[in-house]
Amino acid sequence: MSSPPTFLPFALPDTGEEEIAEVSAAIRSGWVTTGPRAKLFEEDFAAFLGAPQLHCMAVNSATAGLHLALEALGIGPGDEVITTTHTFTATAEVARYLGADVVLVDIDPATLCIDAQQVEAAITARTKAIIPVHYAGLAADMPALLAIARKHGLKVVEDAAHALPTTSGGQLVGTLESDFTVFSFYANKTISTGEGGMVVTRDAALAERVRIMRLHGINRDAFDRFRSTTPAWYYEVVAPGFKYNLTDVAAAMGLAQLAKLPRFLARRQHLAGRYREQLHGLPLLLPPEPQPGEVHAWHLYVIRLDDRAVEITSRDALIQALSDLGIGTSVHYIPLHRQPYWRDRYQLTAEMFPHSEAAYQRMLSIPLFTAMSDADQDRVISALREILGR
Repeated sequence: MSSPPTFLPFALPDTGEEEIAEVSAAIRSGWVTTGPRAKLFEEDFAAFLGAPQLHCMAVNSATAGLHLALEALGIGPGDEVITTTHTFTATAEVARYLGADVVLVDIDPATLCIDAQQVEAAITARTKAIIPVHYAGLAADMPALLAIARKHGLKVVEDAAHALPTTSGGQLVGTLESDFTVFSFYANKTISTGEGGMVVTRDAALAERVRIMRLHGINRDAFDRFRSTTPAWYYEVVAPGFKYNLTDVAAAMGLAQLAKLPRFLARRQHLAGRYREQLHGLPLLLPPEPQPGEVHAWHLYVIRLDDRAVEITSRDALIQALSDLGIGTSVHYIPLHRQPYWRDRYQLTAEMFPHSEAAYQRMLSIPLFTAMSDADQDRVISALREILGR
């Protein structure tokens, strides 16, 4: 009997000796919680975005970052926050942490990003903020969304978990006119700190609120207190804050990863280009390409079965067939309107979100990560051809 094929995961962090060296140096320094490396990571991130005037605050997850952003904006009971049903629950749940209600809207069927027209139609007297989600590495329609926000006096917090480095209107996401942008450094993101995130804003007062609230509501963060060569033990708790700081060990990994981001992007673009060329002609809807002059981060490569494909197989059967061939996949996402909490709280039905529902029924994310070789990718392409090319 032949041995089963080596399993090709859907995603895998791309780490090497640089990350090991940075993390080892952090541990040897004796400073493993929030300290000099976290501060340097924030500075390097602002420099990468090309806007040193930005305030970048490292946190232990993008979920924490979204929570801090909404809290700093004063979102609370009685308020409504609009976002898309086609996202991970973290995007929406942070509003509920603060007692606000969530209003979910459908997606643009071409881009799978939040539909700006539906956002405007959902605005009520209670609406206080919009959370656009940049899906799979492609920017949402930020010019339209920012115009809507200005027209109605709303705050904008970009969920940029997939969007490093993505552009909108030729500008990097993170440098737009939003009140906040929140990035993720989870294990499968375009750079990783294992767990982690970055909160970005131009507003100094909002940044100060985030800094205070990310560490117990203390008016001086741990690094400021403990780097002093003179006694600096005194602090004041000025608000009931949270424990959302990023450690220096995680930031050390982030420093090495951020330095590699241009190479990572080039590799993701190469792999996305190969998929586009080699999957052409199969009964699939391939992900949209960026507009000329824009950058797609290619965090995910999401394919959808077209009408011809569903006569051959179902989405679930295709996932199983690929798994049997040793190829991992995922689905992004099971929409929030299908999740019991959101469905039941807001009496949501699939009919209310036809584009998200239709995409969900036929979509899967296939492997795309910088550590995968062309040969790894060829396995995926050959498997899809074998299954769908009948």
